[in-house]
Amino acid sequence: MDEYDGRQFVGIDLHRRRSVIVRMTEAGEQLGVARIDNDPVALGEQIAKAGESPEVVLEATYGWYWAADVLAEAGAGVHLAHPLGVKAFAHRRVKNDVRDASDLADLLRMGRLPEAYVAPPEVRELRELVRHRAKLVALRAGLKAQVHSVLAKEGMTVRASDVFGVFGRAQLDKLPLGAPYRARVNSLLRLIDAYTFEIDTVSTRLEAQLADKPGYQALLTIPGVGPVLAGIFYAEIGQVRRFRTAKHLCSWAGLTPRHYESDTTVRRGSITKQGSTLVRWAAIEAVQKLSPDTGWLVSNRARLTERRGRNVATVATARKLLTLVYYGLRDGHIRALEQAETAA
Repeated sequence: MDEYDGRQFVGIDLHRRRSVIVRMTEAGEQLGVARIDNDPVALGEQIAKAGESPEVVLEATYGWYWAADVLAEAGAGVHLAHPLGVKAFAHRRVKNDVRDASDLADLLRMGRLPEAYVAPPEVRELRELVRHRAKLVALRAGLKAQVHSVLAKEGMTVRASDVFGVFGRAQLDKLPLGAPYRARVNSLLRLIDAYTFEIDTVSTRLEAQLADKPGYQALLTIPGVGPVLAGIFYAEIGQVRRFRTAKHLCSWAGLTPRHYESDTTVRRGSITKQGSTLVRWAAIEAVQKLSPDTGWLVSNRARLTERRGRNVATVATARKLLTLVYYGLRDGHIRALEQAETAA
């Protein structure tokens, strides 16, 4: 079957060290199965057997970046299967790597593949900075929590709005802690300083890379959005024109309600929380940072708070804010904010 001249569809079950590759015809006839150690040369050799411009699908799993780049360089059409969309594979009576790769190829050739976004290399680089910073902040928060835990064991408190600011640190140094507790607090403070340095370094690099981007500059005009949140929106959303409308972006971010409909039964629940956790967090964080004099966003949140409560109002306002993000990234400016400023 290697003499087949038509377009080939290739499914790859990608693992951490090894992968399985299945090639198929447009009619679904299997042309070949290969097991390889994960290596760019080995993958390139196998894809070369699929002829010119094959359609290749792999799941958005651990470490897919290198494989997508190799496939793109080989001239293949790269498709990324959404993990949630192919979850049914796990419930088959017989499950193995060849079946998984074959099913991916089948879904692709039949046009039923639930696809994820294949971010280009430049977007992936920005995401790496954003996600690295988020991880560093989370690790630093854990260290700060340990300091509070040690103080609680000794029955000590620091009367400062920011325990880890200049005044708070001075108070920490004066606390009469026992020797092992003092040693642990000092160690934690040194680690916090190290993490803070790394966070500042990553933040500076990210801002420098985004400084000349019109979309990024437009995001900075949105109330509650500073350099960090603007960087998260820009990197995580990527090519915003892949979303037809702002509503599609909000749905992708997991900020829209669940909807279940069967016959005459319709249920709508809480937000789906499916999508980019960072984008969802950034939208909520920006809303919570809104000052009272911000304008219609605050008025919208206050009105909804009276009717539906604070949590519902915050999420609803976050959707409004993410709508502004959509137009800022798409157009390089936000007309709604410009009109508001002109009216004022």
